[in-house]
Amino acid sequence: MHFTHAITRLPADTFSQGISTANLGKPALQKAVEQHEDYVRALQLSGLTCMVLPPAPTFPDSVFVEDTAIVTNNFAVIARPGAQSRLGEIDEMTTILRYHFSKVHQIQEPGTLDGGDVCQVEGHFFIGISARTNQNGANQLAEYLKMHAYSSEIVPICEFSGILHLKSAVNYLGEETLLVDPRLADHSAFQKYRRLVVSLEDAYSANCLRVNEVVLVPSGFPKTLELVQKAGFQTTELDASEYQKMDGGLSCLSLRW
Repeated sequence: MHFTHAITRLPADTFSQGISTANLGKPALQKAVEQHEDYVRALQLSGLTCMVLPPAPTFPDSVFVEDTAIVTNNFAVIARPGAQSRLGEIDEMTTILRYHFSKVHQIQEPGTLDGGDVCQVEGHFFIGISARTNQNGANQLAEYLKMHAYSSEIVPICEFSGILHLKSAVNYLGEETLLVDPRLADHSAFQKYRRLVVSLEDAYSANCLRVNEVVLVPSGFPKTLELVQKAGFQTTELDASEYQKMDGGLSCLSLRW
């Protein structure tokens, strides 16, 4: 998958008021802004044109734009976030994506769907059922994907404590390779892929992000970095500490197509 565009949003001064179960303390806003700047720079160095939206203080979690939509090269699906406080985030994103895509679908009530629960592997999509994405929302997305000749598979993750979204635990690195949390490493859905399994203590680092020729890896996880490098991937480390405090990872910070 080759990306040319990305949408990101700067963290607001209300960022620390967002939803979090991490118990790692409050994020430092200035540090979060600096980390965001480094993130955007990494996307640009990989050849992406980045739209950086201004902060949206009404929505503390809005820096995590990935949850608002699912985007491909030729269509988009507006999500319906499972957290009530995040529903309003889709309004502006809908306007933006309608400008970029001629085909835009939308998840409707009673469905809920966070983009973080959707992992694309070439022409196939894994859709996680989680505390944020319900069966109805997953089924709606599967139907939209089918309309565009994509296949999909539903992967329930509610039983795994501490895994917020599917992509908190499973990410596609390219070359038929997944980076996975050990709790999902033996799941039947992933058996046909090469699996790089992070340690349970480094579970957060399963959320790496492949952007064209580079895999972005959260800093502070040397074992995961080595695992990805030994598998033959070029890497760039990025500090995501302030986003980890708010249950977010590297993939959460952008929409890419």
